Amino acid sequence: MTYLLVNVVFMGVAAVLLAIALGTAPDSRQLVRRWWPSILIAGVVVLVLTAVFDNLMIASGLIRYSEQNTSGLRIGLVPIEDFAYPIAGLLVLPALWVLFRGRGER
Repeated sequence: MTYLLVNVVFMGVAAVLLAIALGTAPDSRQLVRRWWPSILIAGVVVLVLTAVFDNLMIASGLIRYSEQNTSGLRIGLVPIEDFAYPIAGLLVLPALWVLFRGRGER
């Protein structure tokens, strides 16, 4: 199984979870309007940190990727597939917050 296939499944679950959360929230439009700048800033920071530290870990030999399991696209030494996990986190965390917030806040 390639990392890209794992990422498709992982990102699909994250997107469905966010869609369910926003679909069930009566104030979803307000949430999206209020959150998008923060999520965008957090996304840029997390992706930059992922690029920097994953490059360092790969360069030091802590992590190795099989060429046959990656797409071949890289940012420095980092396979592009590595960036799916922080993006999925940016989808899942707000979704969980919406789904588990107290009833009094809705």
